[in-house]
This record gives sequence, C-alpha cells and structure tokens, in this order.
Amino acid sequence: MSTFSQTKKELEQQRKKLKKEIAQVNSLLFKEQKKEKNVLEDLKDLNQKIDVRLRLIRTINSEARLLSREISKNKKEITKLEKELLALKTDYASMILKSYKSKSQQSRMMFLLSSQNFHQAYKRLEYMKQYTSFRKKQGEEIGVQTDLVKKMNDSLLYQKQVKDTLILSEKDQKEKIEIDKNNKVKLISTIKKKERKYKREIQNKINAEKRVAEKIDKIIRDEIAKANKIANAKLINKPKITKKNEFVLSPEAKALAAKFELNKGKLPWPIEEGLITRRFGKQSHPTFPGITINSTGLHMVTQRGRSAQAIFNGKILNVLVTSGGRRNVLIQHGNYITSYNNLEKLYVQKGDNVTTGQKIGQIFTDKVSGKTTLIFVLYKNTTKLNPASWILKR
Repeated sequence: MSTFSQTKKELEQQRKKLKKEIAQVNSLLFKEQKKEKNVLEDLKDLNQKIDVRLRLIRTINSEARLLSREISKNKKEITKLEKELLALKTDYASMILKSYKSKSQQSRMMFLLSSQNFHQAYKRLEYMKQYTSFRKKQGEEIGVQTDLVKKMNDSLLYQKQVKDTLILSEKDQKEKIEIDKNNKVKLISTIKKKERKYKREIQNKINAEKRVAEKIDKIIRDEIAKANKIANAKLINKPKITKKNEFVLSPEAKALAAKFELNKGKLPWPIEEGLITRRFGKQSHPTFPGITINSTGLHMVTQRGRSAQAIFNGKILNVLVTSGGRRNVLIQHGNYITSYNNLEKLYVQKGDNVTTGQKIGQIFTDKVSGKTTLIFVLYKNTTKLNPASWILKR
C-alpha cells in the first residue's frame, strides 16, 4: 500500500471518528432535558462542539488536498497513457495498411513460390508467422491500454465526486459553526452582565472539587499505611520495610501491577460509551481564562442510567461518600489505584475482588444540567497520572 493510501485511510477514519464525536456531543450535551438554564455549562458545551467541528473541517481539508494531489497525478498518468495508446494505434494502422497493400500486390502463396530455394521459402514462412503474431500481440496491447485508460478515467471521476462531497461537507460544517458562534456571542453577553456572580460560582465549585480530592488523597495514604503495617507484621525476625506513601507489595500484587503497566494505552474506558468533557491537569477555565482548573482526572459524560466499569482486575480498596450522597469507589491494582467518582448506586463494597469490565456502580445524573458525568482518576501509589495515556484512544 502506498504512503498516500495509508494517509488517506487514516484521514477517512479520523473523519468518521469526528462525525461520531459530534453526534455524541449533540446527544449527550444538548439533547438531555435540563431543568434550569446554566449559561456557563451551555457555553462550555458549545465550545466543545465548535472545537470538534473545527477539527473535522481541518481533517476534511487535509483529505481534499490529498485527493487534489491524487487527481493531478492521475491526470498526468492518463495523458501519458493516451499518448502511448495513440502511438500504438498509429503503428497498428500503418501495419494493417502495409499488410493490405502487400495482399493486393501478391498473394501469400506467390510470395512463398517465388522463393529461390527451400531455405528462403522457410524463412519467408517464419517471417509471415511472426508478422501475424506481432499484429495479434499489438492488437491485444491496444485492448489492454484502452481498458487501462478507461479504468483511470473512472477512478478520476470517482475521486472528483469524493472531493465534491468533501467540499459540500466542509461548507455544511462551516455554516453550523457560524450558528454556534452566534449563540456563543449571546451566551458571553449574558455571562458578562453577571460576571462576578459566575466567577464566584466557579471558584466555589473548584474549592468543593479540591476538598473531595484531598479526602481521597488522605484515604489512599491511610490505606497504604494500614496495608504496609500488616505486611511488616508478617516479617518475623526480618528487617521492616519502610516506604512512605508507597505500597509494600506481595509477589502477587507485584505481578498484578506489572500486568497493569503492560496494558498502558490498551486499558478499556470506565464507561461503555461517551466522551471526555474535561482533560487531566492544569488548564484555563473555558469561559474565564484567568481562572485555572487543576483537573485530577478525566470528566466523562455518558447516557443516563449507565454504570461505571472497572478497567482492570483488582480489589475494592475503599468507598468514600461525599456531600450530597455521591460515592467514590477506589480499586487497587497492585500499587496502582483507579478512582470512580460521582456514583449514586453501588454494586460492590470494600474488600470485593473485581474483574475487568465489571460494573461497580450507576453514575449520577445531575437533575439541573441533565448530564451523567463520571470523574475518573488514576494513581500510582499517591501520584496522580494522566488516565488518557492509559486507556484506549477512541
């Protein structure tokens, strides 16, 4: 397969993936019934939709440029083939004419009988056979070349149709972006009228998230200390292992952690289907760039009524109940821990062993925004890692 074909295939796959993502954004962020108007959430959702559409347009443009290059290359190839075909036809016509003239002047038999000796007659016979064979071969070559030119023309026509479709798709996305941008301007105007109030709300939410994160961090430290105390108690007449904020692992736990590491980038998502609405790490607030969000993990939105699923075999380390009755489940995989926050119903309890893909609890659906959001965090001992680097790319 050529480099062009590989790139083209990748772009086609990317375009399909982005179209699916737009469908998910519309379904998960805009079709859910909302009890109240929340301009900050609406603006955030609109920004995400615009961002996906812009990425789709960039992909379409790249695909269209590649097709333009392929069309240009094919046109040159067709011109070359047509010249070769014309030369073949001219040569063949000349040969047929000479053959016709030869037949009109003397028959083949006379040509052979006029030979001076047997050897010359044999040579003339061989010449006539070769001449006939050459004419046949040249006729076949013309047929092959004609078929090749036709196929190239058909391919060129198809590529032009694909390119036209891509251009129409790009135009459609641009029109939709313009509508979204107009709605964005209106939302920003509304927000600016009560900017101080909204900033206060955001800061309160950030502080609440920070408090939950601190509680989870403390639970993990306490669990590590407790587990290490039990491990050290088993070491009779042996030097005690002291590792601050790191699990002392048994051979089985080490093996489990090693398997977890081997699956980096291939681990399943903690939700069956959905999309990421907030990435990991420090980032500017989408509405107020002056406010910084420190995201402990990934915020994933899914369909109402869906459950969180364990991404790997492990053991329920602890369950935290936050204010508002929301639950956070911690699963230990050796010295790795996965955290599933914002659950309303649990199907597991502390100490349970779980397997990859097992449902651990139903995700809470916010009655105001209508969103079903899972907050997924990954730790190695007490250090937070970027979960996006560990789960499958979608």
